[in-house]
Amino acid sequence: MKAVVTVIGRDSIGIIAEVSGICSSYGANIVDITQSVMREYFAMIMLVELEELSVGFSEFAEALSQRGAEKGLEIRAMHEDIFNTMHHV
Repeated sequence: MKAVVTVIGRDSIGIIAEVSGICSSYGANIVDITQSVMREYFAMIMLVELEELSVGFSEFAEALSQRGAEKGLEIRAMHEDIFNTMHHV
């Protein structure tokens, strides 16, 4: 299974390192990543594999969200099944 992780906020040094560090510490493998900086704003979308996740998905998503709040970022993780259902035409 996979998840889509989005990060939005003001640009600052170390955002990618911070988010990828959390993924690594929970056993989520980043398989694709795209990021963009538009003036002072940062946006990133990551696709992560969850097969080796060391905790439940909800705990992983909450850890990302909590760290985002601490850093002034909005970080959300959406399970692949939910993402596909929402974007099915």
